[in-house]
Amino acid sequence: MGRRLIRGLSGAAVFLVSVALLSVRHRGARETSGYPGLREGMPENPEQRTQARGLTLGDVFIAVKTTKRFHQSRMELLLDTWISRAREQTYVFTDEEDDALKRRMGDHVVFTNCSAEHSHPALSCKMAAEFDAFLASGQSWFCHLDDDNYLNPQALLKLLSSYSAKWDVYLGKPSLNRPIRASETLPNNQTKSVRFWFATGGAGFCISRKLARKMVPWASGRNFLSTSELIRLPDDCTVGYIIECKVGGQLLPNALFHSHLENLQLIPTSRLTQQVTLSYGVFENKLNVIELNGPFSPQEDPSRFRSLHCHLYPDTSWCLQAVGW
Repeated sequence: MGRRLIRGLSGAAVFLVSVALLSVRHRGARETSGYPGLREGMPENPEQRTQARGLTLGDVFIAVKTTKRFHQSRMELLLDTWISRAREQTYVFTDEEDDALKRRMGDHVVFTNCSAEHSHPALSCKMAAEFDAFLASGQSWFCHLDDDNYLNPQALLKLLSSYSAKWDVYLGKPSLNRPIRASETLPNNQTKSVRFWFATGGAGFCISRKLARKMVPWASGRNFLSTSELIRLPDDCTVGYIIECKVGGQLLPNALFHSHLENLQLIPTSRLTQQVTLSYGVFENKLNVIELNGPFSPQEDPSRFRSLHCHLYPDTSWCLQAVGW
């Protein structure tokens, strides 16, 4: 009787675990349903979950790309909000010296001497600087952000803890629902057609150290610029090209990353604190921001980043009051 009871309980436990795993896979499948040909962004090997336990923010190298003209309008907002919660892990990559930014970030601001233009070579120059700084850091994860992103560090840790930096991992959100096509330049004025997925830089993306090491021949130093010139596309496209066409990796799409290229008001308010990145800007000729009540008015806080920060960290000194959802 006792043995039958134990077997029955064991069978029930196995059933519950199976249901839980199927639920996780179902969520992952829904996440990639808009990107035909991409596998769901979940770890395939159980070892990955085990190896990722104990991950801390200190294991992550966070790079923010900006330019001098946005130091005051964009960077001060980030410094007041999410960077204040991840300052030791965050490095700002810009193109011109700025004493005010230097005072706030110290040696965590990198003046790259790259051009301030919003051109493919200038953007690739900064991305190469970010990539090399990560390689030199010894940290396990490289996460790139733009200066109009809000990062939730705890949501990022929760996501990365599902993977291992000892595996080839490329996480982000495509801005297209299909692979991009490009013409790769070959010797003797020849070209060949290539197609690949890439994570849009405007939503942020993360790469494991193991995968980053494989990218070195095409991504380190001036190699990144040379690689970018092969396909004549921006830096985020070049990252996807290197990973998918040169290294043989694959983008794992994740719906927790967001850029101003999508309608941010469609994100349910109740789920805002679960997102890894958010953004603001203009979408279809309208102001594109998350839908969020208080504590600051849209006039006081047009990006809604300060209000979101107060919802996440109500103990922040400049928040008007402790706010819950």
